[in-house]
Amino acid sequence: MKRRLAGMIISLLLSVPFLASGGVPPDTPAAGYDRGGALPVAQAEDQQGGPSQKGADEYGNVTEEEAAKGEGTHIADPIEPWNRAMYHVNDKFYFWLLKPTTQVYRRVVPEGFRGLFSNFYRNIKAPVRIANNFLQGKARYAGIELARFLINSVVGFGGLRDCASGCFGITGRDADFGQTLGKYGMGFGFYIVWPIVGPSSPRDTIGWVGDLALTPTTYVSSQWFSPVTVGIYAHEEVNYTSFHLGDYEALKEAAVDPYIAIRDAYVQSRKNALER
Repeated sequence: MKRRLAGMIISLLLSVPFLASGGVPPDTPAAGYDRGGALPVAQAEDQQGGPSQKGADEYGNVTEEEAAKGEGTHIADPIEPWNRAMYHVNDKFYFWLLKPTTQVYRRVVPEGFRGLFSNFYRNIKAPVRIANNFLQGKARYAGIELARFLINSVVGFGGLRDCASGCFGITGRDADFGQTLGKYGMGFGFYIVWPIVGPSSPRDTIGWVGDLALTPTTYVSSQWFSPVTVGIYAHEEVNYTSFHLGDYEALKEAAVDPYIAIRDAYVQSRKNALER
């Protein structure tokens, strides 16, 4: 997902009425599983065909001509049997657990409160964006993200409201460690689908671990995968999915082969991240 384990803890609803007015749905793309989500949910054309045999670049197995034409959605897939098996595992996880849980959660928790949670989770991950913007040589954006974090943490009641954008018009830039590695020339390597976590590559798997190390909620317990940290992680995923129910179903219905469509959408999403 961009996240995803089975345990789920639904956080206590906030009881301050005037805060709820600040909770707005997160302005995130439907293709948000480059963030490590349990299942990739992306709007993409069904692009099929094997990797290019002509050459490779930092986007995977795609030639410079293909990249220039916007066709850079291929990646080496040497472990496709494993990946397809994990795709089906994640598909069942979505329909059997994540979706039913999210449907109940969305009925119980008003949209305004869910927006507050989204703002909080985004704000708490500011160290990831600050550090990676700086590592990518974008000191200005690192400073902007730091300013957003301070404003939202103080004026926005601990990040529950995005006052930096709403009150001051300060918008930042998403950045993660996998993107940083790509900026320094590290290629995808090959495509891999992790159970529950979803689509990735060796580069983005390393990046995901690096981002976890920079996320403050990782350290609420002495162990990374304690019931508390898993509960927080699960709630974040359920809360995010509550704004995107139906996206994955639409993708599956439109695609001839959902596995290929998801793979291509993942590569295109990461390619776009490198070009930002």
